[in-house]
Amino acid sequence: MQTLANWHGGPGPGPWILFFPLIWALVVVGAVTFLRRTGRGGPWRGPMGGRPTGDSPLAVLGRRFASGEIDEDEYWRRLSVLEEQFGRTGKHGAA
Repeated sequence: MQTLANWHGGPGPGPWILFFPLIWALVVVGAVTFLRRTGRGGPWRGPMGGRPTGDSPLAVLGRRFASGEIDEDEYWRRLSVLEEQFGRTGKHGAA
């Protein structure tokens, strides 16, 4: 350890001190990458983060309503059926 502290006999820790921040940076990047890939990364979760994306039934229903394929009454009726099927409780009733 004495050789690392006195590099070439000079004062100070020498160039080896640069490896410690580099090692910590690699640990942080590795942890973030691991959390993103396993789906536990908070805002980085992607498709499983709660917002309907891709071909989920709620996303398809929203796209069909937005494009005018179905009217508002049909949208709310189908949304209440989907919420019951997926176990969600919402403000929308089956009016």
